[in-house]
Amino acid sequence: MDKRLMDSKDINLKISNYNELFSYFDARNYNNRSLSYDLLSELRRASRDKKENFKLVINVDKRDKKSEKIIGKRMSDHFKRHYLMLRHERNMHIKNGLLLTILGIIFMIFATFVLFYSDEKTFVNGLLVIILEPAGWFLFWEGLYLVIFDAKNSTPDLGFYKKMSKCKIVFV
Repeated sequence: MDKRLMDSKDINLKISNYNELFSYFDARNYNNRSLSYDLLSELRRASRDKKENFKLVINVDKRDKKSEKIIGKRMSDHFKRHYLMLRHERNMHIKNGLLLTILGIIFMIFATFVLFYSDEKTFVNGLLVIILEPAGWFLFWEGLYLVIFDAKNSTPDLGFYKKMSKCKIVFV
């Protein structure tokens, strides 16, 4: 293999044929086939410290420019679609978390109003405080959990797909 390929900042993977890039069980054409789990796994590992392009090395006698164009577009579309889906999912976690947090604060404020500004000590007022206060705390902390921790669970995949969606896919 060319020394320039091995020394570069690019992701370099060698394939024997184009079918190695796709799921063995998917019989559709290159426009629609699912990418191979092994390929995605290897790309995750290889892309950790790489930044530039994604180069697929294939023997000259096996190359087909028409197929390469279709495959390159299919792979690029896959990475962009998954990046957008994961980004949307993370944003929804954050939005829902903030909504729960704000709702929890509103419940706690309402419980405080009932407790301090109600002159009557009735069963209903006591029950409202007993229900609203723990519900407020629960919503508050659950919302913060979604914003701080749960949204970060998708970060590694999000970073991978963001990087891959920006990569130029090249066959050499």
